[in-house]
Amino acid sequence: MNAARSRLNDSVAALLLLSAMLGHADTAFAQQHTLVFFGGAAIALGMHEAGHLVFDAAFDASPGFKKVSFGPIPFFAITHRAVSPVREFTISSAGFWVQHATDELLLRSPRLRQGGHALSKGMFAFNVLSSVAYAGAAFARTGPAERDTRGMAVSADVPEPTIGVLILAPAATDTVRYFRPQWTWAKWAGRASKMGGVLLLLKAR
Repeated sequence: MNAARSRLNDSVAALLLLSAMLGHADTAFAQQHTLVFFGGAAIALGMHEAGHLVFDAAFDASPGFKKVSFGPIPFFAITHRAVSPVREFTISSAGFWVQHATDELLLRSPRLRQGGHALSKGMFAFNVLSSVAYAGAAFARTGPAERDTRGMAVSADVPEPTIGVLILAPAATDTVRYFRPQWTWAKWAGRASKMGGVLLLLKAR
């Protein structure tokens, strides 16, 4: 089966813009902060896609590109040849696995919560907000047929909203950890939900 990942679109970029913390009087500094913030988001997007491509290459899945759309909004997707359910689940999940590992590293650093570290904030904001967007698509079962959450659901033979829960839960707990780093329950609940998503691989047979 062909599998692909839908790209982040303009609406998610708008959400990232709303997430930027730009309360500075100096316009030049605020503009620089915004550029660095979006640079961090772009790096996180590249890392998400690299996760998919690493496993595409590892499984010799012949990755390619395809134009897809979400209503009037154009996307591109990375496609690959038919692979086994286990490999399909791995390829479709890889972007989220990269995001989860990145967030664990970011949340360990006190710099993430400091005002001058827009790059880290942009990476973290992309990871959280893209997960929310993917989870929404999974709950509604809408968007391109090549979306990550559908690939995961089909290969693991579970309802797509179940995948939505597994994607949304880490985003929610990581957000709690950003604002309340002292709440250890959020740390362990988030890590448990991330591991739950990985262990679903066992069902993809």
